[in-house]
Amino acid sequence: MKKLISIILGFILLQACHTEENYTIVPTVIPLQIPSNFPEIEYNLENNPLTEEGVALGKKLFYEGRLASDGIISCGFCHEQASAFTHHGHTISHGIDGNFGFRNAQPIQNLAFFSEFTWDGAAIHLDLQPIIPITSDFEMGETIPSVIQKLNSYPEYRILFENAFEDAEATTERLLKALSQFMVTMISGNAKYDKVIRREGNVNFTNLENKGFVIFKNKCASCHSGALFTDKSYRNNGIPFNKKFPEEEGRKRVSGFEDDFYKFRVPSLRNTEMTFPYMHDGRFGTLEDVLDFYTDGMSENGGKIDPLLTKQDGSLGIDLSQEDKIALIAFLKTLTDNTFLNDKRFAEF
Repeated sequence: MKKLISIILGFILLQACHTEENYTIVPTVIPLQIPSNFPEIEYNLENNPLTEEGVALGKKLFYEGRLASDGIISCGFCHEQASAFTHHGHTISHGIDGNFGFRNAQPIQNLAFFSEFTWDGAAIHLDLQPIIPITSDFEMGETIPSVIQKLNSYPEYRILFENAFEDAEATTERLLKALSQFMVTMISGNAKYDKVIRREGNVNFTNLENKGFVIFKNKCASCHSGALFTDKSYRNNGIPFNKKFPEEEGRKRVSGFEDDFYKFRVPSLRNTEMTFPYMHDGRFGTLEDVLDFYTDGMSENGGKIDPLLTKQDGSLGIDLSQEDKIALIAFLKTLTDNTFLNDKRFAEF
C-alpha cells in the first residue's frame, strides 16, 4: 500500500513538473491610447505589438543602471520624469565617470509619432535610438553584446524576457523592442491646451494665454506646428556657433551636406516650461532668454539661417514686444502636462 501511494505521489509530482516546464505566459496585448487631437503614430506596432509584459520589461530596462559599463547610468539618469524626461538643470548631459558630451538631453515624450530622433536625426527608428546612448563613450559606455550577456546572467531578467517574448533569452532585438514598447506609451497630451482644443468641460484660456496663442500662431507656428508643436524639420535658427564644442556640426554630421551645417531638429514645445535649459547645447536657462535671443540675439556665424527667421525690415529675428513675450510665455505654460509628469506608469518607483 505504501509503495502504491509512493508511486501515485511520484506520478503527480512528475506531471506537475512536466506541466510547469511546458507552461508559457502568453503576453497580454494592450491598446495604445492616442489623444483625439493627435495625428496617427509613425511607429509600426504590427512589428512590435504593445503588451503588458513588454512594457513592464521596457520600463525596468529604462531604469536599469547595469546597461551601462559602470552599473549606474541608466536611461532614466539623464531623462527625469518631473522634467518631461530631460536632464534637469544640466546644460550638457554627463554619463559614466563624469564624462560630458556636447548636447542637451531631449525630452522623451510622444516618440511614437516620430521616425527620426536626436538633435541631428542620427537615429532613423525608435528601436535603434537606444544604441546611441548605450554605446557612447560619454553616456553609458557599453557594447550591446556585453549588455546582452549581462542580462542573460540575471535570473530576474530571464523571467521577464520569458514573460514578454515567450523566450527567456535576451537578444538585441528583444532588448530594443522592449525599450520601444515602454517609450511608445509615454504620450503627453493632457495639458490645459489639449483640454481647451478638445473642449473638455469648462476649461478655457485666460485673456493673457489667448493673446499668447494668437501671437504663437502668427510668429512661431511655421516651425512649431500641429499637435506635436514641431514640423519635424531641421533648421538653422541663427544660434551663434559654440566654440566649446568645435566638433558640433548639427545635421551636417549625419547628411554630410554643407547646407545642413548647424541645423538642428525643431524641438517639440510640449512641456517646454519644464525642459530647461534650452537649445541643443543648453545655453539658455529660461524661456525669457529664448525669446530675447529670437528678438535680438541671432547671428550668422553659425551657418545659413532659415529664411523664416527674418523681420519685416530684413534684419534677423522675430518681432516681439515685451508684452508679446509675456503673453507668449503664458501660452507656452498651457502646454505643461502635469498628468504626464506625475504618471506612475512611467515612474521608476
